Amino acid sequence: MSDQLVRAISKDGFVKAVAVSTRDLTERARQIHHTTPVATAALGRTLAAASMLGNALKGDGASVTLQIKGDGPLGTILAVSDNAGNVRGKVDDPTVDLPLRPDGKLDVGAAVGHEGMLTVIRDLNMKDPYVGSVSLLGGEIAEDLAAYFVESEQIPTACGLGVLVDRDRSVLTAGGYLIQLLPGAGEEIVSRVEGGIMAAGSVTALLKADSDPESLLRRVMPDFELEILEKSPIEYRCYCSRERMEKALISLGPEEMRSLIDEQGSAEMTCRFCDSVQKFTREDLEGLLAGMTKKD
Repeated sequence: MSDQLVRAISKDGFVKAVAVSTRDLTERARQIHHTTPVATAALGRTLAAASMLGNALKGDGASVTLQIKGDGPLGTILAVSDNAGNVRGKVDDPTVDLPLRPDGKLDVGAAVGHEGMLTVIRDLNMKDPYVGSVSLLGGEIAEDLAAYFVESEQIPTACGLGVLVDRDRSVLTAGGYLIQLLPGAGEEIVSRVEGGIMAAGSVTALLKADSDPESLLRRVMPDFELEILEKSPIEYRCYCSRERMEKALISLGPEEMRSLIDEQGSAEMTCRFCDSVQKFTREDLEGLLAGMTKKD
């Protein structure tokens, strides 16, 4: 099935949850950025997390940026989601390759780094975006995101994220879940959530057996009667355009634009999130410069 997001609430009103299947969009990111398996896993987890955060926003044009800046070789991982859960992202060094962990799994924690910051930026189309940051716990991303909600927003949260990479380096399965307690939830609710997560096992194993995110939620929360609030398709979606790249060139200012024209005669701009390339001829650049000087 194609990538999908499912949002639910327990009928007792104490737990809300969201889950995503993100195999296709993670594979798209891998193809765009030519990531190694460990980079694919790290970026894929971040994309899944950003999708779940973005879909929770209200208002058209709202977005969430999830930035993970660790001291590992990957550098900064960046994912941006719109309010529907469609995402785009990148990683500083997609070529990082590390030995597998002793248990045979990709060492995402070492690639991300065990120290650094996780930052969530919510742009709600207001004057200033909401920005919250926490220190990384270990770079595995799911635990770091759960810690962010507990520390920055005081919301008890459990998070599971996973990306399974096939032998040919393509993405076999990917996705995750986010479970949060609502006001009034007591220790008995906490125990039921924790018990379900422990019994369910890894996200990748669950998604490999059944890629439906609703099924994922029901298997992770077997002791809860869930009411499905939303099911919607999600995808890797970039909002770059020639107009946006023109604005980036204009932001250089008249002097730098003139230097660019004199030294290079043309420009080629590639979007950092997708494989879109826009070429600007000397005439294009001269036109942009003329518009800039006319305003002055």
